[in-house]
This record gives sequence, C-alpha cells and structure tokens, in this order.
Amino acid sequence: MAWRWLRAPATARRRGWWDATPRAPSFAAEQRATLVNVKLKWVKDKELDAAVSRERHLRAAHQLLDLVSSRPGHRVFRSDLVADRSVKKLFGSADAAFEFLARFHTLFALHRAGVSLTDAGLDLRRREVECLCAIEPDIVERLRRLLMLTLSRKLPLHTVDLLRWDLGLPSDYRSSILRRYPDHFALEQPDGDERVWLRLLSWDDSLAVSELEKGADGGDTGCLSFPVSFTRGFGLRSKCMSWLREWQELPYTRPYADPSGLDRRTDVSEKRNVGVFHELLHLTVAKRTERRNVSNMRKLLGMPQKFTKVFERHPGIFYISRVLNTQTVVLREAYGGGSKLLEKYVHPLAAIREEYSTMLKAALPPRTRGRRSHDASSESDEGFEGEEEQELTE
Repeated sequence: MAWRWLRAPATARRRGWWDATPRAPSFAAEQRATLVNVKLKWVKDKELDAAVSRERHLRAAHQLLDLVSSRPGHRVFRSDLVADRSVKKLFGSADAAFEFLARFHTLFALHRAGVSLTDAGLDLRRREVECLCAIEPDIVERLRRLLMLTLSRKLPLHTVDLLRWDLGLPSDYRSSILRRYPDHFALEQPDGDERVWLRLLSWDDSLAVSELEKGADGGDTGCLSFPVSFTRGFGLRSKCMSWLREWQELPYTRPYADPSGLDRRTDVSEKRNVGVFHELLHLTVAKRTERRNVSNMRKLLGMPQKFTKVFERHPGIFYISRVLNTQTVVLREAYGGGSKLLEKYVHPLAAIREEYSTMLKAALPPRTRGRRSHDASSESDEGFEGEEEQELTE
C-alpha cells in the first residue's frame, strides 16, 4: 500500500505541513472563509477493511461470554439462555444461538444441560477481568473526556451504551464504574424526558488536552495540522489539494473548548468538527466506531446539519469501512497503512480482544478462514451512500 503523508516535520507542523514559514491571517478573514465544494471519491482500503472484519463475530461472542461468565460456576442452563432477551435480540432464535455456540467450540463448550466456557476461554476471560481492574482509572478518564467533549457535559445513557464497547467500558459499567465514582458521574432524568442521562460532575483541566495538542510537545497549538495520508489509487485534484493545504493552516480550535464563537459555515468551524471526531476516535480502544454510534450527537457536540459528512470530506484523516453491513469510521493515523494498530496505540484491552478474535478464528475450518478473509475485502458497498443522521429529540 502506498501512503503519502501530508504532514510537516515537528518543527514545521505548528504552522503548516507544506510551509514552515509562520503566517497569521486575520481572524475576521478566517471567519469569512466559506467551505469549498469539494467532492472526493471513496477508495477501498483493504488493510483497514481487514482490521474491521476481524471483529466479525467478536461482539456477539463476547455478549454470550458475559452472560455465561456472570453465572455461578461460569455456566448457564439452556433454558436460561433461551429465555434471555439479549440473546433473542442478537440471534433471533434459540437454534441460531446454539448453532453459534457450537460453531465456536474453542471458546464455548456445549453440554446437555447448558453452556460453559472452555479452559482456554475461561483463562482468557480471567485475564480480561484482571485487565479491566488494572485499567479502571483509564476507563474512567475516557468516559470523563467523552462527556467533556459535549456542550452540556452530559449524554443520554443510550448513547453511552452505543459507545460502551468502543470505549472499553465493562458490560456492568452502570452498577460498577458509575457507582464507584459518585464524585464524577450522576444519572438524571429531566422532567418530560423519557431518557436517562449521564452527567459529568467534575471538570478537570488536565484532561482537556487533545491528543493532537499532546503531540505538539509543548509548542504552539494555535495552528496544528492533522496527520493526513491516502491509500493507493487516491488522487486529489489541484483544487482540492490547494484547499486542503489552506485548511490545514487555519487555527486549531481545541475540541474541549466552547465553540459558540465560531461561524458554522466556515472552514475554521469545520476544522473544529474534524478535531472533535479526531479526539473522540482517540478515546476508543481500537480507534474506530460505527458511524451510527455518533449520528445522534449533533446538538450534543455543537455540530451543523449533516455533520458526519466530514468523514467523506476528509478521507485522508478518516476512513469509512463498509464491510460487515455497516459503516465504520476508522482513524487512519492509528494504523499507519496496515491492518493492525501501531504499537503506540495498542490498548491493553485491544490486545485481549485480539486474542479472542484469534481463538474464534481457530474454530473455523481452514477453507472458511480464507473465504471469510476474501469476503471481507469484496463485500458490496451499495446501500451506504446516503446514510442520514438520526438525531435524538432534545
């Protein structure tokens, strides 16, 4: 895979990756800048598609794993499994659930009376629990920073649930994490609102530093540029390249700062929007999330209409994978052109999940493994062109 890195050396990156000469355009001029009509084609990235495809069965398997391991003796009776609502929702029928369990015999052991974990599965589960205990401060910090990205410092609990897996939150985070940190979090249900909200109670300035700012090594953070790269076959017209260069030089608005003074119609505001999602993806374990997980956060993040179009407008920063019948937004810089996270971005929980994926893959016949890999890179991309944002009623 051929990559073009459009980023300056550390000494030049503070002002622009194409020219280290400091320039300071007036704020008024920047605010008057209008968004150019940039239309960029989508180009498949087989490496990043492969990264997403490795979790093909992982979430379903992990949901069953949570259920089995939460029961006494790490086993669940067949009748209890059939009656579980989450299992019905996930598989549609008991037969489909048991077929899945039998298929992945490296993780699950089927018995006449019920289901348990294999020795290897139980050992990995214990290590995962130990990992979750060890990284709990990190999990709490990620959740606090997510809430700090919002204008009102709160999110519907349903939205947090959608991002739970990506943030690395344990399945019982409501009864564990939230209860153990009452100084940081509170649940509330406003009058006339059917939803329960998670509110942040304590702001921490030390957490309100973006990953992009941390990379500035204490230098000027006023005009930071994003790491940009493109896969083979992606070509930018001169007009688009010119706009991208000028856009990278615009002021960088910190994602944790109040954006009320920005005109949403300007490129400066768009750079802020990109910065918010750049930071949000950095908060995730695998540096990616499904597009629909953030599609209802427009007002919560202070975004304009059709705000997730920034993913299409900036394919050098984000990649939209269309495998597994969904759209997954991937942060390109975290993978460095490959299908695995760069070492500096590998979270302890990501390493555990990779072991789960390997265990599941080992249960498949060799031919199936190869066919699955091929299918992941050749799935149809149709039906995803006009995905609309579904905003929750405020």
